Amino acid sequence: MPARADPAVDALTAPPAARSYRPWRGLAAAITLLTIVPLPGAVAGAELGAAPVWFPLVGAAVGGLAGGVRILCGPLLGDTVATVLAMIALVIVTGALHQDGLADTADGLGVRGDRARRLEVMRDSATGVFGALALISWALLLLATLASLDGDRALRALVVACALARWAALVHAVATPAARSDGLGAGLRVGRYTFAAATVLAVAVALIVGGLGPGAIAVATSALVAASSAVFARRTLGGRTGDTLGATVAVTEVVVCVVLLAVWHG
Repeated sequence: MPARADPAVDALTAPPAARSYRPWRGLAAAITLLTIVPLPGAVAGAELGAAPVWFPLVGAAVGGLAGGVRILCGPLLGDTVATVLAMIALVIVTGALHQDGLADTADGLGVRGDRARRLEVMRDSATGVFGALALISWALLLLATLASLDGDRALRALVVACALARWAALVHAVATPAARSDGLGAGLRVGRYTFAAATVLAVAVALIVGGLGPGAIAVATSALVAASSAVFARRTLGGRTGDTLGATVAVTEVVVCVVLLAVWHG
């Protein structure tokens, strides 16, 4: 997830004593951080310290919104057009946060040079060839996958994938050091209890919505993607950035949907 110049980063880096753990304020903060939904005052102060707990739930809601668009538009427009509209809704409600991270990460990894050069390219606001190819690949693969599912399963796949994708970003954050001293990559610090609670929530969503078998496979898949992204970020960039967090979310979303398609069609 690319860095944002707002109070969110400062709040996430606040020492534990300064943080507020009021649950519903943390939820509001998570919504503010991960979506464009305006919640005045939700990011003021230290409430973001508890926000990561709610990442999977916010992800599930985002997936539910996109899946709802698919179900509502499918009978009138057909599965393909309805899927495109669902993807547009997904991108809009998140402010293209994760797609931006995917593009920037692809551009950074595609450039020749050392870690410093890659990090410099990732901060450039322009999208290069590698970033464009990554976005096109993400969009085409997600479109083909969701269009192959009926409305109910597309909804379930999006809810599970989006919930687990936000959890995968937390795994990525826990498993990697910060590549820079500033930005959201450095600011997102996840404590063990916060991570444990988020894990329980993410697994519960996957098993309840996806079903025991498919949900368990989806959890394992997201864990594998998150672990792979963490290893890749360590070796190529020296650690995580806001962009690698966003890329982890975007890649996990599409991979989980593909795996669920394979399971349901198997």
